[in-house]
Order: sequence, then structure tokens, then C-alpha cells
Amino acid sequence: MGFGDYPVEYNPKVHGPYDPARFYGKPDTPFGQVKIGEVGSWLARRNKSPQAIAAACSRAWWRWQHKYVQPRKSGIAPFFQITFAAMTFFYVINYGKMKRHRNYKYHW
Repeated sequence: MGFGDYPVEYNPKVHGPYDPARFYGKPDTPFGQVKIGEVGSWLARRNKSPQAIAAACSRAWWRWQHKYVQPRKSGIAPFFQITFAAMTFFYVINYGKMKRHRNYKYHW
């Protein structure tokens, strides 16, 4: 599978039109239905290659797009989500600098 190609598991005669938000591989137990004792074996079955991680991020992006951005009446939710994500990101990357500038009532 090269850049811009369909997944190997995708068959247009079986699956119909291609949906970038859908996983076309072999279905597995959803994470919400996995018992605590089975989490290790469930994680071991995941494909951890960089290509699989990029594909999972792409599917998540398209699911978010289809749910919040592309509907006809999308609303203001995606703008708040992006704003909150940006605020969290910049807080995390600047936490070390902010930690040194705390104001204490008493200086021991």
C-alpha cells in the first residue's frame, strides 16, 4: 500500500464506496468490551507499525470530520474543540517555564 492507495483489505464489490473513516481489516473485540485480564492480549494483537499508526490517525481524523465539521448544520463545537486542544498543547509545552514562575505566599 503506497501513499494514496486504498487499503489492501478494501474490496469495492464487497464494501461499496470507500469510506476513509472505516477500518477494513479483520474485526476484533472493541476496547470497551475487553475484560481487564484480556487487555494485554488485546494490545498484543494490535499492529504497531508506523504505517498502521498513521492509518489509525487518519481514520480518527476522518471520523471527527464526518461527525463535527462536514454535516450541514455543524455548529460551533469543532471550533471549541480545536481551541481547547491548542490551549492544552501550549500548556503542556510551556509547563516547565510556568512551574518556575509560581508565586508563593511564603518564601522559605
